[in-house]
Amino acid sequence: MESIVSDVAVGMKRGSDDLSLYSTSPNSVTANGNDSSKKLRVEDRMESPPSRVLHIRKLPSEVSETEVIALGLPFGKVTNILMLKGKNQAFLELGTEEAAVTMVNYYTAVMPQVRNVPVFIQFSNHKELKTDSTLNQRAQAVLQAVSAVQDGGSPNSDNSTLDSVLAHAPSPVLRIIIDNMFYPVTLDVLQQIFSKFGTVMKIITFTKNNQFQALLQFSEPVNAQQARLSLDGQNIYNSCCTLRIDFSKLVNLNVKYNNDKSRDYTRPELPAGDGQPALDPAMAAAYNKDSSLLGAINPMSAAAAAAAAAGRMVLSGHSGCSGVLLVSNLNEEMVTPQSLFTLFGVYGDAQRVKILYNKKDSALIQMSDGNQAQLAMSHLNGQKMYGKIIRVTLSKHQAVQLPREGLDDQGLTKDFTNSPLHRFKKPGSKNFQNIFPPSATLHLSNVPEDVTEEDLRLLFSNAGGIVKAFKFFQGHKMALLQMSTVEEAIQALMDLHNYDMGSNHNLKVSFSKSTI
Repeated sequence: MESIVSDVAVGMKRGSDDLSLYSTSPNSVTANGNDSSKKLRVEDRMESPPSRVLHIRKLPSEVSETEVIALGLPFGKVTNILMLKGKNQAFLELGTEEAAVTMVNYYTAVMPQVRNVPVFIQFSNHKELKTDSTLNQRAQAVLQAVSAVQDGGSPNSDNSTLDSVLAHAPSPVLRIIIDNMFYPVTLDVLQQIFSKFGTVMKIITFTKNNQFQALLQFSEPVNAQQARLSLDGQNIYNSCCTLRIDFSKLVNLNVKYNNDKSRDYTRPELPAGDGQPALDPAMAAAYNKDSSLLGAINPMSAAAAAAAAAGRMVLSGHSGCSGVLLVSNLNEEMVTPQSLFTLFGVYGDAQRVKILYNKKDSALIQMSDGNQAQLAMSHLNGQKMYGKIIRVTLSKHQAVQLPREGLDDQGLTKDFTNSPLHRFKKPGSKNFQNIFPPSATLHLSNVPEDVTEEDLRLLFSNAGGIVKAFKFFQGHKMALLQMSTVEEAIQALMDLHNYDMGSNHNLKVSFSKSTI
């Protein structure tokens, strides 16, 4: 790969958006390995005719082949790739021109991102991508492994290039980090995804630096290498739950308990430990029927499976959930429909909220769909709100009924269907990529220019709690603010999200995975 990068340069004409890819000298080696000074011009996508070869620009410097391939996977088969890492660019060839047109049209409406960095995609003037495998070995090996999985087969191959890449596997144990964890990712979801590449022996999951991580051990190092090449940079679900995979320094995992956080598949007799229930057999059976990586292609049933596991539900073909939640052990002196709408709205679009007339420490919340309900349940069950640990479960009700016309229910029921404050109504919204568990650190946005750090510290202190740390970024438009406890942060979010800061600025508040 590096030999391609050193021999290819990218230039831009002055006063034009046209890019040209050309050899650095008349004797330079082009991407197909021949001596040539032939220019490969890539014009603006609105002027270039459709082609199944796409030019991708402004990639992060540390981007992997798998992450570039993942951009095209939801639209069809990816047949070739050329990485220009030194220039932060790549060429991607899809199986059909129709797939490429669909991909460009989609990413015209929804800004594509790689590692949270916007990238630019346009048609190439080339109708096919010709690469010399001797100069492009790693990318071709990755493409072959990913394609095999996409076709529903095994990434095993007689190809000598692939074999040589796979041979350098230092350990059967992988370290896995999940970025942008919009939906819960469970031990069973990981087992199902990674077992495509070989026998998964053991898994340990944990949270470190506010990120969900896992150690996963295969029976053979070669299987770990296959999985890493194919899955690193892939999204488990659409635009979220991105896998970051590397080899662990460990060569063997010592698992003591079989429960929600760790599993030794070679020793089913291990105790659950720590008071955690062992996996319900019905749930395990259901997992074998559902979900797959490249659930990016059909994410919702897979997401329902993941969230259902977090809620310890037995699965059916779909989420089996109406979207209505029952929230109990509320502080009835403090709770309001608006506060519940704001908090649960972090994880989905809450449509209706009803505090029960005869049991005011309980409420029904109707989310937009079952997946949002399960997501909210998995993040908020067991959190502390107004001094009490709340319980969130799925309700048997199919919808929250509004009071009959003329009946005064003391304001206990609110219809938020047409609220302008829904975070997820807009398809492709960045809010989908920034959903995190409740944390003491809050992300603030839409901050007016004349508002100071002291103003915001005072505002959040008055909401009840202590502001421990603060930091502006993005040119004063955004900030991170850390309360002393998660409970204080939850209360501050409920009180101050959409707070009118003046100058037509309403403060936006969400939980952050960062610390200050």
